[in-house]
Amino acid sequence: MPTIAPQRHADESPPIARVIVTALIGSALEWYDFSLYGITAALVFAPLFFPTLSPVAGSLAAFATFAVGFLSRPIGGIVFSHYGDRIGRKPILAATLALMGVSSSLIGLLPTFDRVGIWAPIALVALRLIQGLGAGAEYGGAALLLAEQNPSRRGFYGAFAASGVFIGIALALGVFSFVTSTMSQETLLSWGWRVPYLLSIVAVSVGLYLRFAMPETPEFARDVRDRRAEISVPLWEALRNHPWRILLGMGINLPLVGYSYVLQTYVLTYTTTNLGLSRNVGSIGVLIAAVVAAVTIPIYGALADRVGSRQVIMAGAVGSALFAFPFFWMLDTRETAVIWLAIVIGLSFGVASISGSIAAFYSELFDTRIRYTGLVFAREVSGAVVGGFTPLISTLLVLWSGGSSWPVSVYMMVTALAAFLCAYLAREILDVGQRNVTTATKRDALVGVRQVMDDARDHMRDAHR
Repeated sequence: MPTIAPQRHADESPPIARVIVTALIGSALEWYDFSLYGITAALVFAPLFFPTLSPVAGSLAAFATFAVGFLSRPIGGIVFSHYGDRIGRKPILAATLALMGVSSSLIGLLPTFDRVGIWAPIALVALRLIQGLGAGAEYGGAALLLAEQNPSRRGFYGAFAASGVFIGIALALGVFSFVTSTMSQETLLSWGWRVPYLLSIVAVSVGLYLRFAMPETPEFARDVRDRRAEISVPLWEALRNHPWRILLGMGINLPLVGYSYVLQTYVLTYTTTNLGLSRNVGSIGVLIAAVVAAVTIPIYGALADRVGSRQVIMAGAVGSALFAFPFFWMLDTRETAVIWLAIVIGLSFGVASISGSIAAFYSELFDTRIRYTGLVFAREVSGAVVGGFTPLISTLLVLWSGGSSWPVSVYMMVTALAAFLCAYLAREILDVGQRNVTTATKRDALVGVRQVMDDARDHMRDAHR
């Protein structure tokens, strides 16, 4: 007698490998767009959009437009995460990807200052604002899409969202370097810089297809949607009843928006402007570090599941703080291999240890009903205050010190030690959350055992009849 294959229920979770790949690809494509702007702001935007300024002033103006995207990220994050906590993670992830893809493609079509004058930087700022709106809710949604698959493995699964961020950085650097490697400086400034932006049209189309094919996360479906437990205004709930958690979440994120952007963005300007090296030295170093970080981040996530996200974050923060001065000592050797090693150590091990654990930390810090909002608000407000201005602050600190890098090292240490302090202070909150996860896991296992026993008893009864 022919058998009929069982049909998958619409809300049944797909294999975890498919979820990881979907979140990873989507996050990588979106952060390709956002990172590409940082690269071009550091290397080509000054002469294209601010040609009337001196080289240093042009770099400052280009980095100011980079900061604009971080200022709009909290606004986009608040709006999108509100609906992410009310209607689900999936539709919001598709919307943010589409918004970033359109804005990035339009940047690749912008006329420059020599054609339309002051309207060129104005249009650049406007599109950067739109790009920031989409990026504001991207990482939080991707992290929750993974972390909410299995509470006992939040660290490992959630870490792949951060891996996607670094894959996006690597893609942006790789595509930019490949496209421009055979170009003269004149060709690069003429039209070559546009190609990586226009390629995002294809990339975003693939990402949208993958995200529309995904179901809602099991944890949101079970705890919020199926119980109709949505909160009318998640942000008000988070700020009114959990302000301490919000502050801790903001502090934990400081190395990822301060320390990290020295390593992946300001280093491009420092190696070219201050050290007089080729633009490829810094960009290739960041590319190598991003590839290594994409591998090390899930390892740190798995470690967070075993020893706790707090412990991994604290260890990574201390290591990062200790490396702040040696980082610039290694850059100042002007030796390419040493510079690459410095960037890899700082980004792929120090920053990666925090990136790999932070999804688990945020998931334990906030209740499911306000988790998207709490995560995004804490992350994006700290990013707006610190992250977008880090390259600008670093440039000004070096100018203030007469060309010395030590103030930037101090700045890096402060952001790392702030995360250490916040992780330490979150001990009681996260310990309670971990006990709740353990209890829930044991309860689910007990329910499963009981179900198996009931099924066996029913089977024996039917057989006896």
